[in-house]
Order: sequence, then C-alpha cells, then structure tokens
Amino acid sequence: MKVTGVATQGGYGSSDWVTSYLLMFSDGGRNWKQYRQEDSISGFPGNTNADSVVHHSLQPPFEARFLRFLPLAWNPKGRIGMRVEVYGCAYRSEVAHFDGHSALLYRFDEKSIRPNRDVISLKFKAMQNNGILFHREGPHGNHITLELIKGQLVFYLNAGNANLSSTKVPMTLTVGSLLDDQHWHTVVLQIFNTHVNFTLDKHIHHFRAKGENASLDLHLEISFGGVPVPGGPLTFSHKMFHGCLENLYYNGVDIIELAKKHKPQILIMGNVSFSCPQPQSVPMTFLSSRSYLSLPGNAEKDNISVTFQFRTWNKLGQLLFGELWHASGSFILFLKDGKLTLGLSQRGQSSKNITAGAEMDDGQWHSVSLSAKWSHLSMVVDEHSVIQPLVPVPIHSGDTYYFGGCPHNSSACENSLRGFQGCLRLISIGDKMVDPIKVQQGALGSFSDLQIDSCGITDRCLPSYCEHGGGCSQSWDTFSCDCVGTGYTGATCHSSTHEQSCEAHKHRGSPSGLYSIDVDGSGPLGPFLVYCNMTDAAWMVVQHSGPDVVTVRGWPQGRKRSATFTYAAGAGQLRAAVHMAERCEQRLALRCHATQLSDSPGGSPLSWWAGKTNKTHTYWGGSLPNAEKCTCGLEGSCTDSQYHCNCDAGQNEWTSDTIVLSQKEHLPVTQIVMKDTGQPHSQAAYTLGPLLCQGDKSFWNSASFNTETSYLHFPTFHGELTADVHFFFKTTVSSGVFMENLGITDFIRMELRAPTEVTFSFDVGNGPFEVTVQSPTPFNDNRWHRVRAERNVKGASLQVDQLPQKIQPAPVDGHTRLQLNSQLFIEISAYFDTGSSMTYNFQEPYTLRENTTSWASSLPRDVSLSSNSITLSFQTTQTPSLLLYVSSFSEEYLSIFLANNGSLQVRYKLDRHRDPDAFHFDFKNMADGYLHRLKMHRKEAVVFVEVNQSTKRKVILSSGTEFNAVKSLFLGKVLEPLDTDPDTQRAAARGFTGCLSAVRFGGAAPLKEALRSGGPGDPIFIRGRVNPASGCTEGPRSGSPARELAPRLAGGAGHLGPTDEGEPFFNADRSDSGVIGGVIAVVVFIVLFITAIALRICQQRKSRKENESQVSRNEEC
Repeated sequence: MKVTGVATQGGYGSSDWVTSYLLMFSDGGRNWKQYRQEDSISGFPGNTNADSVVHHSLQPPFEARFLRFLPLAWNPKGRIGMRVEVYGCAYRSEVAHFDGHSALLYRFDEKSIRPNRDVISLKFKAMQNNGILFHREGPHGNHITLELIKGQLVFYLNAGNANLSSTKVPMTLTVGSLLDDQHWHTVVLQIFNTHVNFTLDKHIHHFRAKGENASLDLHLEISFGGVPVPGGPLTFSHKMFHGCLENLYYNGVDIIELAKKHKPQILIMGNVSFSCPQPQSVPMTFLSSRSYLSLPGNAEKDNISVTFQFRTWNKLGQLLFGELWHASGSFILFLKDGKLTLGLSQRGQSSKNITAGAEMDDGQWHSVSLSAKWSHLSMVVDEHSVIQPLVPVPIHSGDTYYFGGCPHNSSACENSLRGFQGCLRLISIGDKMVDPIKVQQGALGSFSDLQIDSCGITDRCLPSYCEHGGGCSQSWDTFSCDCVGTGYTGATCHSSTHEQSCEAHKHRGSPSGLYSIDVDGSGPLGPFLVYCNMTDAAWMVVQHSGPDVVTVRGWPQGRKRSATFTYAAGAGQLRAAVHMAERCEQRLALRCHATQLSDSPGGSPLSWWAGKTNKTHTYWGGSLPNAEKCTCGLEGSCTDSQYHCNCDAGQNEWTSDTIVLSQKEHLPVTQIVMKDTGQPHSQAAYTLGPLLCQGDKSFWNSASFNTETSYLHFPTFHGELTADVHFFFKTTVSSGVFMENLGITDFIRMELRAPTEVTFSFDVGNGPFEVTVQSPTPFNDNRWHRVRAERNVKGASLQVDQLPQKIQPAPVDGHTRLQLNSQLFIEISAYFDTGSSMTYNFQEPYTLRENTTSWASSLPRDVSLSSNSITLSFQTTQTPSLLLYVSSFSEEYLSIFLANNGSLQVRYKLDRHRDPDAFHFDFKNMADGYLHRLKMHRKEAVVFVEVNQSTKRKVILSSGTEFNAVKSLFLGKVLEPLDTDPDTQRAAARGFTGCLSAVRFGGAAPLKEALRSGGPGDPIFIRGRVNPASGCTEGPRSGSPARELAPRLAGGAGHLGPTDEGEPFFNADRSDSGVIGGVIAVVVFIVLFITAIALRICQQRKSRKENESQVSRNEEC
C-alpha cells in the first residue's frame, strides 16, 4: 500500500507511552529502510501522555508491505506502550525481474509515439550496482541510455554521431547515490526534443542536452534491462541490469503488462519473470565505533577462513579480530587510509601483514575473503588476491570472532583501532553462512549497538552542502568541505575571503593595486580581479579585452562596422558591481573625419552602442537615453550649432568628441557600431576606456537606535540552511539586542549580553544553542566593533574584532533547517520640524547629470496605476496636517491629511475633468500625540482603509480607476503651487510637524531613500529640518523634537557619509538608553539580496547550487 501518515497513542489507561520512535519500512520483511524527516534521520516525536493521539503526515509518502515502529525513548515512570494507526491507500504494481542476463525489447510504430516527446516512468530495485535500465538508439549513433554505475544513475543523451561504447560519449547527467540498496526508487524521464526533465525520488533536474540537432532521430524500438547487439538475441553490450522493474511505462504504454500477455510488440530475451524475489542477504549496520558482533569461530580447526561484504565511508576501523587456539596468537583485519590490511601474530614468530585494495571507503559494497593456513596467509578483495608465504607452523582457529569492535569489558581487541562503522552482509565462517536473523533472535552469538536487517548508510555529500565549488568528503557520521582554491572559507565554504568592493579595501587602508572583490559576498557570484584606484575616492577599474583603438576608414554606404568588448568579470558579476556602486561611468574618445554619428539633426542614427542587456542606445555622453545628443549638443558648445555632436558636422577635417557615458543602469558598453553615408575619405577612430565605478551602497548603510523601542522592519530572515551576519556597532550601554527573528519554535538572535560578551543564539529544532565571544575589555566603549556570525548545517561561528573565533558544532543527524515566520524589523522614522519638506520624485528630472542612479521605484511617464498600496505611521498634535501628497503630470493627485478637528481625510482625483473624491473618516481625533498606523489599498475604484490594525473602511471612487503619470510624493510642506481642492491646499501649506515612520507608496520608500541619499542624482529633495529618528514612540510626545540619529538633512539631499576619518559610518549621538544606543550597520548575506535602509539581506533558497534538484512536496494518493 501507499503509506501517507501514521498516528500513535499510549497504552490504554496506563503510564506507558513512547516519546520518540523510528519508522522503518520494507517490501519483503528482511531488508528494512528508515523513513527520514526533512534532512534529518532523527526519530519521530511521540506521545506525552497515554490518551492523546499524535499524527504525522508523511511527505513524501512511500510504498511498503511491512512497517516497523522502533521506540527510542518512553515515559521513565512507565514502560513501552504504543497504539498505532497507519493511513494510506491501495497501490497497483506490475513487476518484472531481470536476472542480469535478460531484457525486454519493445517495438512500436510511428502512430503510437508522440512527435518530439518521450515520457518514460518506472521504479527499480537493484541487486547489483551496475546495469543498463533502458536504451534507445538511432541510425547515426545518437541514443538515449539510462545506466546504473556504482550505485548512481547516469543518463546519456547523444544527439550527434557517436557510439555508446566510445569513451568520448559525454556523461550528460549523473544523479543519486547508493541506489543499489535493494529498495525501490522512482524515475520519471520527460524528453522534449533535447530538453530533458529527469526526476529521481522526487528530486527534479532540468537540463538541455548538447548536440547540433533540435530533435532526436531514433529507431522505433527501446530495450529495457540491457542493450541488444545486432546479430544475436542473447548478445548484449555493457553490464545487464540485475533486479526488478515496477510499473514500467513508455509514453503511457504498460510494457510489463504487454510482456506478461506475450504481445507481439514485446520481445522477451532471456529469463524475465513477473515477480520480484526477495533478497536472501540480510545486512547489518554497525552504528558506532562501539558496535560489535561476536560469532563462534571454527574452534581448533587448522585454518582460518572468513568471507563477507562491507560498505563504509570511514578510512579507518577494525573489521575483524580473532584469537588463535589456546591464545597462541591472533589475527586482525582493519581499514587504514581506505586500504585493507590483514595481520597475523603467532607466538614465537614475527608478525605478518598483507595489504590489498584501495578506496575501500567509497560507500560501495566490497567483498573480502581471507584465509590463513600453516604455509600461507591470503586475502582476496573484490577478486584481487594477495598471498603472503608463512613459516610452516600449525594455525588453529580460536572459538570467537569479533566483527567491528569488541565488548568494552573484554580483554580481546586490545589495540588502538576504532571499531568499524558501516554495513556488513553475507558473512561466512569456514564453509557455513551466518544467519543474522538467528543473531537477532539471540540464538547465535551476541552483539551490541547493531541494527540487523537494515543498512543505514547515507550519502552526506548528496546533495552537497559545500558551496562555491568546495569539494565534499565524508565519514560515517559527518562530512567536510575542502575550500582550497575557491576563494571562500568556513565549514561549508560559505564566507568569502575577499572584500566586496574597492570601498571596503580603502576602509582597510589598502593602497592602489589589483584586488579580487566579491560583490555579493557569500552569494553565488564568484570573485573577480579589478584595479582599485585609491584617490580621494575608491574607484573600481574593470578593463575590457577589446581593441585599444578602433579605426574605421571609408566604406560603402550603409555598411556597418562593429567592435565587441568583453570584460574580465562575468555579466552577473558586472551587474551586481554596477548596482552596488554609487556611480559608474565609461569614457569614449572619438576622432572623426567626414564621418557622422547621425544623418542630420533629429535624423536616423548612424552609430549606436549596446550596454549590459545588449539593448542598443543612440545617446552619447551625459545625455539622457534616446536624446541622441553628445555632451556638446546638450551644453550648446558644438563647433557647428546646427548639429548635436561635433562629428555630425561631417567636416573634411579631424574633429573630436569626448564622451562620458554615465547612465549606470546601461553600463558597461559591450558593443559599438558605426556606419556612414559613403562619403569619400571618411575616417573615424575611437578608444573605449575601462568601466569605472565608485562607492558601495552596502558599505555606507547605517542607522542609530536611541530608545529601547527603536527597531527596523524587514521581511522574514530566510537562512534555512546557511546564513551569515556581518555588521559594525558602537554603543555605551551594557546590553541590548542587535537583531532577532522568531518562528513557531525556531529563532535566531544576536545580542550584547554583557559589556564584555556578544552572543549569537539560535534554535533549528534541536534545542537552543549559543555561541559567545568574551572580551578582556568592554565592548560598550563607544568605539567601532566588527561582528561576523555564520550558521550552517555544520554548526555556528562567531567572531568579534580580532578576538578568537568561537565555534558551536551542530548535533549529528539533528535538524538542519532554520524555519522562521515572523518579520525581521529594524524601523527608520523621521521627525519633521515646522515648515520642513521632503519630495520624492518618481520621474528623473530632465537635466544633464554626470551620473544617474537607477531607482527601484522610478516609473515611466506613460504608466497608469490601476492599483496602489500605501502604508505610513505618524505622530503629531498639529492640525491641519498633511500626511502624504502624490502628484502627477496629468493634473491628478492623492492627498491624505488631518482636518482641523483631527479627523482623517482622503482626496482622490483620478480624472482631471472631474471633481476629486472626498472621504472623511471620523475615527477620532488622530492629532493626539499618539502613534497611529495607516494602511490604504486601492484596486481600480475600490479603496480599503485600515487604521491602527483594527478599524477598517471600504469606499468607492467616482473620479476614475487609474492614477496616470505619477510624478512626485511629498511629505511635510508642499513648496510648489497646487491646483487642488481648498482643504488639500490648506493642509499642504501648513505641512506636517511630528514623526513619520515606515512610509511606503507601492515600491517607493522615501525615508529609506533619504537616509541613503548621496548627491544631486538621487530622487530625494529636502528643505528644512528633517531628522532621521530612532522610531516614533507609542505614547504622546512632550513637544521636544527627537534626538538626531544622524546629521540632519537640510538644504537638499544630505549625504549620510562618514564624519570621523577612519570610521565606517557617521558619528552618532551618544545615548546610554536603548537597545543599542549607537549606530549599527547590518549586512546579512544569503543568496538573493535586497537593500533596505541600514540592513542588506541576501536570501539563499536551500542553500544550494544552481543545478541542485528541487523536491516536490505535495503528493496525494
């Protein structure tokens, strides 16, 4: 049946219940497999009393005939007591068994296939680790093949001319591990031309095969279990599959059902049966180095003979030990450095050792046969034998053999070797097979810490948690990552060893020179080499590999000449570097002789360039996009005033244009194209300079926290598998919380716990863990301190300044995913003095600037908003007060204000030919000095208003449904003339005095932009005193303005840069109260990044590589 859930209950009317258990399943009752939750192999939580029912839904479900519940812990005041219920549904099964010498060949006609699409689905249970599952080929060597190789599935898709037996055939996809575990595995293959979706046990892989052809030309037959060779029905190439296939479908056709009915489309080759025999071998798992299995030896026999199979990930461990009769010696078999060594010690004789095999710690099954007789010592490992001659002395076997370790109170096995951890099966002593079921029943030998009838090996490197190309290696209990040569460090190669920008190098005092920078830190983009020019500002210089000088001489009319420019960094790296920079530019020096950039003023362009998205641009210099003017054209300084560029004059003499391209959202230049009108003797030469970028928006983010209620709001922290937190802080308080995010039970927290202690604490389901760094000197000395913390599946680390790093390992086989559901909030507010004003422009002003930044919320002028959302919090005692005003180029507007009586008023005018919609919300007097929170959402003509998370209203607009050509958003006093209703005009003239917080209009966050503003290219303009505040308090204000958390913004967009040389952020107001009374700048790196006020969060989905498989979570019967 398909099992979808289980439920447990304690013993009826008793004190007996199980608090945790393992769930095992099997289809034959002799080889069991543990059902694992998430990425952990820990047990299921059980009951806390005898009566309540604890239910667990199983995602994904599984198919089984037998279930086993193994109690791990129970009520200490009672005994094991368990009532269980299993949920599931019927499961249909068609099975075929292949003995390693058989196959099925399915022949079909063109009518039964789908054009350019194949779907193959099956389940398999392998008895050996190698074998062909299916194969289909074409007339020219092209083929598709699925093969099991050393327990991994290898899928080949060759659309070209190749041969399967050729060593040049590329391995298209390798998935899975340990698939020869004699359990069922599911495969679904979908081929659309050369696009492939491959699913193995719910893990999905998407890829496109290499090859020149867009579709596969294959024969109308496919074989399962082997690859038939033409000329003989029982002749095969490659290793045949030994095992069972279940529910085998090809394009919806049930292959096994056709074979059972001996349909003519199916050719059965060899011995194919239609039932799956159960494996006769019973594996055993040695769970720890203390595990052992004691079995009777061939007492007094004149030889030692033992055979068995084993698999492990450990390089070191004792496999077998035995004493000779009457303590006349001993023999030992052990692993060391992945090789097997058999040693024999005899009384009066020197020890003899033989070594065989290599890489025995690869997780594969390996067979061992050892023998010791009076004249020789021999060992056969995977069919490779080694023999050591002995001095002819009688050898008599002792009465006990120890597999793995030995009992802790035994005098045997007195050596320094650890016991074996791994799996054993097919043990034979002398010529007699050992039955592990008798051992399990206590009828044979003894054991400890052994799991019989199950091999519990897991591949901890699949999927690999080693990031950025780090190599994964493993032992039985854990894995490790080799980060050498990756540019990253840490337990999972997560943290970059390189700075993020030239700005960061400058802060460290580095001189000008070549440096590797990693613009996204621990994100997926790797480091790349740049030149950092440390002048008064730090300039990043990225050279291109194009020609130094491009010379273009006369050519026929209309013919184009182009030059392509590539860079040392990849496209993604360049995009991230440009995005994080404050400004970028690229210079083009152009000399021309009878050559034009455009046909005539306002005419068709004769030259253009392409930027980072390969979109063509016809503007030049500091000109705005699509202006098609050089800098001289905008400044009115061209040699011929009727042209927009010097070169456009087409003069029969050399002229020049020096062009600075500074629209950073278009940089870098990737191509320049020129063509001409065919004028004789026309020539041009140009030189493209390197990409230059200055500043780092992530490095100079900062905010102050002056009260205990100060906080910043951010989305939920999504560092499920790996996350790191970097920030600077300075404070004078003795304790406080830097950041905190909560889940139902999980949490993550950074705090100053005491003046000399910084603590990183978290819980991912294994109970709370803490990492603490203690300092001999206080941290609350009002000096800058740097904090670096990381949590991953291996554990957590914390480092403060240059103090020794502290590490907390994660528990073995514990929970690994950090699951949070609340928000990570650090809120920025602003106090508006009387008469102050803040303007946020959605449209870039049409003036010449040397640099233009790309605004996340800028709107094209022709965009109409059919919906919009608004949030803000405010605190004031002034009436009337303008809370927010949004203007447009089409004479439409939105205003939100408090009337004379303190009531909330909204005016919407979405049609300039109609009067505005006026809404009065008489909730109460909201100019009462308390903090109020407002949310508004409009969808076409319907507006929802919510105040203080409780009072809600819905209103309908009559003036229109679309907000057209949004221009600017105003906070405080509106300084430009208004053509609005009288109430809005009065409120706009009065402005706002008080505290505004968390203001958002759609994707625009004006207060955030005000904190980050750095020059005339920014969208924020401020007049008067607007002081970034630590948060609007919940109670009424006393009337005094908030203490400044940064130099106030006045007389334009103020730059919140450093004021003390050598300090990374601006100087803050010194306060002894608050969570952290100082300035904190936080950068949290995961995979995806967003910059918000003072905190940049890069969120990692799994933390996995781009080609990592995705798991389907929802499956029903």
